[in-house]
Amino acid sequence: MAEGHALDEYGAAADFYDYVPAYAARADMTFFVDAARESGGPVLELGCGTGRVLLPIARAGIEITGLDMSPKMLSVLRQRLAEEPPEVRERVRLVEGDMRHFELGQSFALATIPFRPFQHLTTVEEQIACLAAIRRHLAPRGRLILDLFNPSLPALLEDSRSEEQPPEPEVVLPDGRRFYRTWRRRGIDLFNQVQQVEMYYYVTHPDGRQERAVHAFPMRWLYRFEAEHLLVRCGFEVEALYSDYDKSPYGSKYPGELIFVVKKSDD
Repeated sequence: MAEGHALDEYGAAADFYDYVPAYAARADMTFFVDAARESGGPVLELGCGTGRVLLPIARAGIEITGLDMSPKMLSVLRQRLAEEPPEVRERVRLVEGDMRHFELGQSFALATIPFRPFQHLTTVEEQIACLAAIRRHLAPRGRLILDLFNPSLPALLEDSRSEEQPPEPEVVLPDGRRFYRTWRRRGIDLFNQVQQVEMYYYVTHPDGRQERAVHAFPMRWLYRFEAEHLLVRCGFEVEALYSDYDKSPYGSKYPGELIFVVKKSDD
C-alpha cells in the first residue's frame, strides 16, 4: 500500500464523494428539494460540494446558487452540470468562497447548509460570521435550514482513536478504479467540543496500483439549546426542529439529527 497523503480539505475526496454508499443513500435529498419548492427560490446552498443536493433542486425548476471552498469539488460539480439540459444549467450559479465571509449581491428566499459543513467551523466567532453573512443575503422573512448531527454521548466517549472503523463496501468507479472507505477519530477535545476525524480511501487502480488517501478535518458538535441560542443571537426565529428528514419531532429518536428551520427575524 502506498504511503498515505493528507488532503487539502475535500480536494482528493472529490473523485469518490458521490460514490460513498452512506452518501448515495442519504435520506435528506427529498427534504431539501421540497423545502426549495416551497420557498419558490432563489436558494443559496452553502457547502454545495459536488452537487448531491444542488442538482436535484435545479432539476426541480428552482434557481440555486452553490457556494463551496473546494475548487476540486466545484470542478466535479461543473462536470456533472455540463451533462444536464440547458434549462437546468441556466438555473445554477456556482461560487468558490468561504461560508464565513461572502458577498453575492443577491438575496435569497431560502439558505441551506445540508450535511454538516457548518460543523467544520470550530469557534463561536466563525459560526457567528457565517450566520451573519447568511442573514445579510436572506430576503425579508427568508428561511435557513441548518443541518447538524445530534451529539451521541456514548459515541463521543467511545475510544476510536487508535483503530480504524470497519470498512464500508467496496465501490467500482466509472473509470475502473475501486475503493473502500474507513475512518477513525484521531483526537477529541471535550472542552471545546471538537473532534479530529480522519477518513481513509483505499483505492485500487485498474493496473493494480494501490493508493491510500487521507482526508483529515475537524468537526465541532453543538447541543440543541446551544445551537438554538446561537441562531436567536444572530437574528433568527426558530420555526421547527426535527430529528429526521421525515420531519419527526426532536426527541422522538436518539441520537437523531438536529435539523433547524429558522426564519430571518424582523430588523
